[in-house]
Amino acid sequence: MAARRWRGLPFGNLSDCPNGSRWIMDVFNECAQDSRDVASIVLGLGSIGCFIAAAFPQFYQACRTGIMDQALSIYFLLGWLGGDLLNLIGSFLADQLPLQVYTAIYYVLADVGMLSLYCYYRVKNGGRAFPAPINAAFVFLSLGSLSSLSLLGSASTEDPGTFKGRSLLSAPGDELGPKPFSRTEIIGFTIGSISSVLYLCSRVPQICTNYKRKSTSGVSYSLFALVMLGNSLYGLSVLLKNPEPGQGQGDYILHHLPWLVGSLGVLALDVVISFQFLAYRKGRPGTLEERDALLGEQGES
Repeated sequence: MAARRWRGLPFGNLSDCPNGSRWIMDVFNECAQDSRDVASIVLGLGSIGCFIAAAFPQFYQACRTGIMDQALSIYFLLGWLGGDLLNLIGSFLADQLPLQVYTAIYYVLADVGMLSLYCYYRVKNGGRAFPAPINAAFVFLSLGSLSSLSLLGSASTEDPGTFKGRSLLSAPGDELGPKPFSRTEIIGFTIGSISSVLYLCSRVPQICTNYKRKSTSGVSYSLFALVMLGNSLYGLSVLLKNPEPGQGQGDYILHHLPWLVGSLGVLALDVVISFQFLAYRKGRPGTLEERDALLGEQGES
């Protein structure tokens, strides 16, 4: 496609972006030459803020109720981590915007924290051991997360004076018009597509768990509300970004399509979960059934 390979540019150098915003260049090494580019950056920052805040309500809810291992589906968490891990690798390989890479790194860290808390409460509540496939998936994803973060860290320290951001203008000799994906970009695009599928599939186990329990007790709605808002802002920030010189809007959308599907496509499933919170918010049948069972056992004794 028309997106260029990432090349390091000195921070604060506006020679290749004469009309760009100085602070955006200094902080993100992004060329924001008009209000559309600035709005893209601001929305991207807003999405990161939503994602940073999203995990904390669930952490609080888990500590308050102590039933995180019952309220959340392990397949939901593993699917989320798998999607975020592939999103991180794919966004780096497929020449995505720097803000997309920053956001993907935080996703992985937050997911690891969420899974750790889930495992803690499962052990604390005396839950059964995980089946072998789940243990294998957990180990694989954990090792993949550590490996990906270490590789990205080493890549960013190869040249401390630069950031591997998108080239802001075409270099001399670059041809205008559509360009084919490089081999690395094809791999990144494929990984990003698989990531989007995992994002979509990860919501289904949680929807089933809520339906079986007839309750959303132990799950923080703020988690899903902030993720919905963050995904919306994230998708809009990508859509608002001006294509690079010589790149058509259609080519730009196609290049970022897996990440747009992964962010905007899951909104429909998150709306289903939102309706479940409305449907189950009063009775909390799962909690009442558990309480009745305990009272029955005490009466028999």
